[in-house]
Amino acid sequence: MIKNILIVVDSIDVDDSSGSKANVAFIQNLHVIGHTITVLHYTRKEIHLENISCYSIPEKKWNLLYLLSRAQRLFTRYTKLNINPFIESLFGFSFTFFNDTNSIIKELKKEIFNPDLVLTLSKGASFRPHYALLKLPELHFKWMAYVHDPYPFHYYPRPYNWVEPGFQKKEDFFRAVSENAAYSAFPSLLLKEWVGSYFPNFLKTGLVMPHQSFEVVEKTKLKLPGFFNATKFNLFHAGNLMKQRSPEGLLKGFELFLTKYPKAKKDARLLLIGNASCHENLLKKYNKLLPEVYIQAVSLPFEVIYELQKSVSVNIILESKSEISPFLPGKFPHCVAANKPILLLTPYYSETRRLLGNDYKYMSEVDAINEIAENIESLYNEWSINSEELKLNRLDLEEYVSMEYLKNVLEDLK
Repeated sequence: MIKNILIVVDSIDVDDSSGSKANVAFIQNLHVIGHTITVLHYTRKEIHLENISCYSIPEKKWNLLYLLSRAQRLFTRYTKLNINPFIESLFGFSFTFFNDTNSIIKELKKEIFNPDLVLTLSKGASFRPHYALLKLPELHFKWMAYVHDPYPFHYYPRPYNWVEPGFQKKEDFFRAVSENAAYSAFPSLLLKEWVGSYFPNFLKTGLVMPHQSFEVVEKTKLKLPGFFNATKFNLFHAGNLMKQRSPEGLLKGFELFLTKYPKAKKDARLLLIGNASCHENLLKKYNKLLPEVYIQAVSLPFEVIYELQKSVSVNIILESKSEISPFLPGKFPHCVAANKPILLLTPYYSETRRLLGNDYKYMSEVDAINEIAENIESLYNEWSINSEELKLNRLDLEEYVSMEYLKNVLEDLK
């Protein structure tokens, strides 16, 4: 029986990325369902989670790798030449990566840890905890490698896929993870199948553990931002609009909706909050064109975003234009918990579409402008009749992202 779990993770700072938010929700819910949790994190600052032992891993300094990484930074700063692609083509990873993983390994070797399970979590394109565990074969029999995204990048679905320097060594590293971790876990079924098509052993060891939702406990009542008017029909997208995740179809669909139903202009608001530097010109254009669109291209604290998700009329999940999206967005469980309709813009084959089901009304391809406008119209009409009744009402999804589901998956471990 698994009781004590050691979690090795890149970051537990909920404000630095959606990946870190998902990590913290996962950690907190593992604690709530009865496990004793110890967290080793490389956030590089002291962060404490209530009733959970958290240790910030110090960076190893004044060794050869540390000096090489700093020398490289100074070289780039003064010459404006980035030599990291050359270094990664030779060694597979940067000097900083190697020093970071050595820092994690050093901490893991301390004998104060004797868990029943070692769980590695990561974020973004980083799998530092996984690389560190790979170097400690004595832990492999109780290692669970959580795989949040495909790796390396050339194994991503289009349009994200590109070939990185040192791709072969990165590929060899992840194949070794698939073959040495006793267990693997994925946030979505489609992701497990996608990554398993490249590393087949993941299909044998893989479990599906979806991203978790968690409540933020506020000591004082949270004040929502001044741009938010709760009496309006608010459509809300929170999160990074990266290059491959264009909001153009959404903006054109909203514009078309207002053109067809100008009476809605007094009520309808489209709120886009989060980094969107790749679409700066497009957003500037619509900011001037449609006063009903509010854009704030910087991130807000997680507790503010979550409170907005619970307070708006509709939450938006926007994915990239692609043939398939095997990802489960980190905000999906929070949108489910908010119990507001989700306007889903996603490829035909996607994990979010699979979970919401083919009969779900408010979803379309990301560039299906007419369908987007029609879905907004339908949501607006429902809101106009009775805004209090505009709910997601998906108890099946609430259960799927719940602690009870997570508990059942872990109890089935052999």
